[in-house]
Parts: sequence; C-alpha cells; structure tokens
Amino acid sequence: MFERPANGDKALLVALDVGRDGARDRGEIAALAESAGATVVGDVGGRRARPDPAYFAGRGKVEEIAAQRREADADLVIFDHALSGVQQRNLERALECRVVDRTTLILDIFAQRARSAEGKLQVELAQLNHMATRLVGGWTHLERQKGGIGLRGPGETQLETDRRLITQRVRLLRERLARVARSRTTQNRARRRAAVHTVALLGYTNAGKSTLFNRLTAAKVYAANQLFATLDTTLRRAHVPGAQTLVLSDTVGFIRELPHDLVAAFRATLAEAADADLLLHVIDASARNRDEQIDAVDALLEEIGAGDVPQIRVLNKCDIAAIPAGVERDPCGTITSVRVSAVTGAGLGELRAALAERFPASPAPVSENLAAPDHSG
Repeated sequence: MFERPANGDKALLVALDVGRDGARDRGEIAALAESAGATVVGDVGGRRARPDPAYFAGRGKVEEIAAQRREADADLVIFDHALSGVQQRNLERALECRVVDRTTLILDIFAQRARSAEGKLQVELAQLNHMATRLVGGWTHLERQKGGIGLRGPGETQLETDRRLITQRVRLLRERLARVARSRTTQNRARRRAAVHTVALLGYTNAGKSTLFNRLTAAKVYAANQLFATLDTTLRRAHVPGAQTLVLSDTVGFIRELPHDLVAAFRATLAEAADADLLLHVIDASARNRDEQIDAVDALLEEIGAGDVPQIRVLNKCDIAAIPAGVERDPCGTITSVRVSAVTGAGLGELRAALAERFPASPAPVSENLAAPDHSG
C-alpha cells in the first residue's frame, strides 16, 4: 500500500494522444495536478491507436514511464485518461508507486474544495460510486466507519462486505440529496411566484465566473486563478438599471471529460442552470483551446437538460486577449455575445445593458390624476 508523502506529492504526468483524438492539452492536466496540491516533476507523451487493455499504455511506454519516474523521484503518476481498475492496479505494480487517473484527480480536487454540507454529500456520493467499480477488497476503513464487529455476515468475504457497506452509504447519501433537491425546487417556485428571473453564470473552469459574479452583485465570493475555485452554488440579487428583479447564480465550473459520477452527484446543483431563465456562458477569450472549451460546456448543458435555455456568451478576459469590449448581435438584432473584462470592468456596462434589454423593467403605472386630460381654463 502506497502512502501519500507528508510534504506533498511529486507527480509525473502521462498524456497520450489516443486514436483520432487531437493532441492532449498537457497544460490542463498540469493545472489540475497543481490544484490538487501536487508538484509536477515531469511529463510523458506519446501516441497510440487504441488503449492497451492491461496497462492503457504499451509495455514499452510503461517501461519509459517507470524509468522517468525513478529519475525524477516521483511518488505519484497521474494519467490524463480514465483508467479501469485493472489498468490502475497493473500500472501500480509495474511503476511501483501510486497511479491516479483523470477521474480520481478531479474527484480529489472536489473533495478538497467542498465547503457546504450539500457539496460534501455530492462529492462523497461521486467518490463512492467511482470506488464501487474498482473494489479489490481490504477496505477496512469503511468497516471501521460502520462499527466493524458484527456487521459481516456468515461466510461473507471482505469484498462482499465492502460492497454492501458502500451500497448502504450510497443509498443514505441519495436520500439526503433528494431532500436537498426538493427544497431547491420549492425555492425556485417561490422565486417564480415573486416574478424574480434567474440568470445562471456557467462556463469552463477558471473562465472568470466568480470574478464576474462579484462585479455584477457586489458579492465577495471566493475567486482565484485556479481550477474549480468554486464548487458550491451561490445566489445573489443583481442590481441592473432598467431591468426586472434578477437573481444570479454562480456554480461549479465545467471541464472536458468531467466524471459521469460527478455530474450525476451534482445534478441537483446543476439544475440551477436547467431552471434558469437565461444562461451567461462565461468564456476565457484568451484560452488557446477556447472552441474546445465551449464545446465541452455545451455538451454538458445538453446532458443536464439545459441545452434549450436561452444563452448569452460572455467573452471574458478581453484585456488579455487584446480584443475590444463590446456586443455582437444576430441578424434579428438580439444580443448573442458580450466582450468584457471582469478584472478591469471593461464591457460590464454593455453586459448590464444586455440584461436590461432581455428583462426590461415594467414601466411605472401612471396615476389616474396624471392621465386625465386637463379641461380647466
């Protein structure tokens, strides 16, 4: 059993171009590793027509990874791919160190960042669902959590016990999250009865959603230049001149190949997007792979049932991308995108005007005295 070093992990990254997929963005996996607290000491690339069933990488590539791991004195190897349980165990034996895949890495980051009770429940559910697919026995920490002695049935193996304990815990977590979802639905109904419109900020992780949210609402939501700085949904009223009452929601960032278990666990949170009246799709205009990030977000919106919600694209960081602030309209004159900088404030006036145009305030009623014609004379 490999233990995590007290002074942090030194990680070797592996990102292979597999099949017809384009080149992997090694900068993203490096940022994920650093967000999880690891120090990146090297990376290995390569190309394969298809994954190897036993090791994902070919045996020759595994030997290369092992040699580079020893040379860099790395205690952790991170694959920028989803590995099967068999592949992970085989790699750990061959590389003589812990091996983490992309899914486990993202789950680890979420576990570190979750602050609210709901967020912690969602992350634990995702971890347990992922864990259940790669049980190999010997998970005595689960037994200790449940009390241990007296739980194991006659002739029941450790593996069967672990599966049963996980199943029981998953059922409990789902029940708790179902109650949270019902409470959220009630709150949404109350907002609609009060004629309050909801605008959801979403986008690829680290696109600047929280900074923009703070600008529009005068809130103080944690914002940092790191992946998944925000996990818990925050709702604040936005004061937009000329607009109806608006509530903005800031939620978790999306990412390419977001683990399915995580999407399922966060479905109640992501429902804020599906139930919104308008989506502000925040895009990092300076990102090299901007189009891929947009496609990843749009694909996830379809998965959570928010593909048909009206959307305005907000191209953030226009100062870094060296493009002017402003708006773009379709042939019908409807605003489709706004170029802004949440840091400098450029373009925020245009964004507020776009919100007022989409949700114009009702004109104040004219009193009868003012409306009556003047017959004096």
